[in-house]
Formats: sequence, structure tokens, C-alpha cells
Amino acid sequence: MATSIKSSSFDEFGYVHGPLKWAIAFTASLGAILEVIDTSIVNVALTDIQATLGATVSEVGWVVSGYAIANVVLIPLSAWLGDYFGRKTYFIFSLIGFTISSVLCGLSFNLPMLIVARILQGLCGGGLLAKAQAILFETFPPAEQGLAQAVFGVGVIAGPAIGPTLGGFLVDGLGWRWIFFVNIPFGIIAVAMSLAFLPKNKDRKEAQNQAVDWWGIGFLIVAVGSLQTVLEEGEQDDWFSSSFIVTLAIVGIIGLGLFIWRELKTDHPAVDLRVLRHRSLAAGSVLSAVVGMGLYGALFAVPIFAQSVLQFTATQTGLLLAPGALASAIVMVLLGKLSSIVDARFLIAMGAVGSSGVMFQLATITPQSGTDDLFWPLVWRGAFTVLMFLPLSLAVLGPLPKKDVSAGSGFYNLTRQLGGSIGIALLTTLLDQRQAFHRAILLTQLSPYDPETNQRLDLLNGALQSQGMDAATAQQQALALLSQTVDIQAAVLSYADCFRVVGVGFLCSLPLLLFLGKGGAGAKAPIGH
Repeated sequence: MATSIKSSSFDEFGYVHGPLKWAIAFTASLGAILEVIDTSIVNVALTDIQATLGATVSEVGWVVSGYAIANVVLIPLSAWLGDYFGRKTYFIFSLIGFTISSVLCGLSFNLPMLIVARILQGLCGGGLLAKAQAILFETFPPAEQGLAQAVFGVGVIAGPAIGPTLGGFLVDGLGWRWIFFVNIPFGIIAVAMSLAFLPKNKDRKEAQNQAVDWWGIGFLIVAVGSLQTVLEEGEQDDWFSSSFIVTLAIVGIIGLGLFIWRELKTDHPAVDLRVLRHRSLAAGSVLSAVVGMGLYGALFAVPIFAQSVLQFTATQTGLLLAPGALASAIVMVLLGKLSSIVDARFLIAMGAVGSSGVMFQLATITPQSGTDDLFWPLVWRGAFTVLMFLPLSLAVLGPLPKKDVSAGSGFYNLTRQLGGSIGIALLTTLLDQRQAFHRAILLTQLSPYDPETNQRLDLLNGALQSQGMDAATAQQQALALLSQTVDIQAAVLSYADCFRVVGVGFLCSLPLLLFLGKGGAGAKAPIGH
């Protein structure tokens, strides 16, 4: 019965009509949401994981790095894997693997087991994000792509903010293992929906009869895995002063060169780089990397600022980010209709300029800033980010022939993920460098000959002695408190510098809009096969 319903729902161009298309949209989007949320949900639990499993800070960092590395390796291979095994089969396999690996993560009794389970989770999750977007482009006709991508985009944009919010509640209320166990019911639901609603696999004889590009796959794993590891671990290992990072960088660059050479030479590549002949995809992928840097980089900085400077708990930090995630979801739905009639380049420009303005506003933060001061900037950040994300997806992938959508989606999503990793790596380094710089500047203003410094020390000393502390101890504590004040002020100034850099980055990306098409506003005819 289900098969006949699905068959009658296809039109002459292969697009789906009727209620089935929305069932497919929610099914694909649920898989993508699970993957995106798990990218950030672990961040608020690292301290608890470290304490439970007896790990060092550098060791527990691999819980995040292992997932990210595995994720970016699989994303560009998702198109070939979908063609070889069948789109429906591969998507369901990824969902089942993601759910099982989530169980293994929650049951982990030591750190190596958790890291291996997270790598498996990242490998399975890498097939969900790009494949979900490709499924939507292949299911909906061009005129309805705006609404379809809005459904998908709600999860991708709101996910990085939902993750810490949900993670904070789970860690504080139930323990860190539940940030993985929570995936189980949703994974089961997603598998059931995929079995029921996704169209059956197309004929795969042509793909299966082709020789597997093992060399291309091997070079890709070496190149992307090495470069992602450099981004994940570079700051902690002091970048190129570490022989480990230098070696990985060299291996990654050589592997990347060999990968590009191999994929352009072979007739049946594992990753079809020839899709970059489409100008919209080439330029849009660069812009996607910039959006990823701003989206994930800024979202990475805000929770750390809230917890390290404002002393927020994990739950409070999650609640701080929640209104921005809600704003993203609301604007995404509203934009779904608007994007089909308004030039995508105009919307992206509005988003870039607006996001830049928000970053400059966040740069005015002080040690006294609280939830009220951050509320509206974070709400506007959520809204303006959508103006870049949804129209950019339509402008980049909308003009592609239907046969190139899957490969194009994989490459497009890869650049956003890599952009996020680059953004986080750059901002982490910038934070450390600027904090050391500002601390040095502030210390030059503190002198035993400075009346204001002596007055502040006398006040602190008197307050501490009034609480029963002896003179010598009070003097030491007063100096410690003054040093702590300097550290906090230096941290605030360094975060302000980071927000300014992100704002400038958004503005510098505007010339790339000249290479994009109109997106949804220009998509009036069905995409050819």
C-alpha cells in the first residue's frame, strides 16, 4: 500500500507531491537535527566527564575532536555512499549506527571507549546532514524549496544553541550519560519514519558496477582527518611549535594534493570535485565557510564567556542561548515563503550586515554584563544568521542539475563544518593572545607609585581585615583580588576583540555575493536531470 501511494505521488520530473513530501521533509530533518545537536551538546558536559572517567583536560578534549574529525571525513563521501548503497538504505543505516553508537557513548566505562564510540557516532552522523539536505532538494520542486529548506534549516541553525541548552538541563539534572541516551527514542522514531516515508532506492546497478575509488577514499581520510585534527588540537599544542601538529599539517597538505589529483583523474571518483564547475557552488562554498566560522565561532565564544567570566552554570548558559534559537526557528519559517520571491543575494547581504552589527554590539560587553545585556544581541544574532543560511543554501544548491545536488550538498556542508572548525580554532588562539596582550597593558597601569592603585589596595585590605583577617594575610588577598580583577578585565577585552573580528569577517564576505545567483527567486522551472 505504501509503495503504491509513493509511486502515485511522483510527478514527471521525479518530485513528490501531496502530504508525503512533508513527511519526507520532517523525516530527513529529524536525522539532521540529531547530528547537529550532538556536535555541541557534549561541550557543557566535559567537566563532568573528566571527573567521572579520571581524564585530563587534553584527553577529554578528544571526545569532541574525535566526533568532529570523523564527521568531516564522511560528509564529502555521503553522495557516493548514497549512490552505491541506495539513498534510503544508507540514510537508515546512518540513523541506526548513530543511535547504537549513542548507547555505547552513554555506557562507556572509560575514556578510550567513549572516544571510540564518539568516532563511530561522528562517522554515522556525517551521512545524515548532507544526505538530508540532498533528499529535500530532490523531493521538492524549485518553487517550494524555500519552505523545505526552512524545515531543514531550523534544526541546523538552532541545533548549536539547542545542544548546550538541552545538555545543561540533562547534565545538571540526570548526569552526563543522558546527553547520549536522549538520542535513543528520537533515533528509533527517525528510523521508523524513514522506513515508512522515504522513497525506495533507485536502480544502483550502474554505481555498483563501477570500481570503488579506494585511493580517493584513502587520500580523503588522510587529508581531511589530518587537517581537522590540526584545527581541533592546534591551540592546545601551541600550533607549529609542536612537531605533532607540523607533521599532521604536512601530511594533510600532501594528502589534499593527492586527493584532488586522484579525483580529477579517475572517471568514477568517490567525491565528484567536477561539481565545482558550477559557479554558484564554488563561490557559495567559500561563503558557507565564512558563515560557518561566524555561526559556530561566535556561538562557541558566548557560552565560554558566560561560564568563565559571568560564572553562569551550564543550565543558565543554555537558557541564555535559548531565545536566540527560538528566534532562528521563527525567522526560518517566515523566510521559507519570502525566499521564493526575494533575491537571495539581498537577503544574504542583510544577514551579513545585521550579524556584523550584532558582533560589534557584543563587543561592548563589560564584567558587569548580565542576561539582560546579552538577551537582544543574541536574539538578533539568531535572526540575522537565518538570513544568510537559508537563502545561501537556495542560491548555491538551487541552480544545480538534479544529478549534481547530492555531491554539491556534500561539498557545501563540508565547507560549513570546516569553516566552523577554523573559526573556533582561530578564535581560541586569538582569545589567548589578546588576553595576554591586554593583561600586559593593564599591568603597566598598576604601580606602587600610582595613587589609584594604592587606594584600591587600601580599600580591599581594610574590607578583608574588617572580616577578621590579619594584616599580612589581608595584604596578600588584596593583591590576589586585584590580579583577579585584571584577569577578568583582560578576558572581557579579548572577547570583545574576537567579536569584532567576526563582525569584520562577515562584512569582508559581501563581495562573494556577486558570484551567486538569485536563489529561490530565480528558481521557477524544474531542475533538469
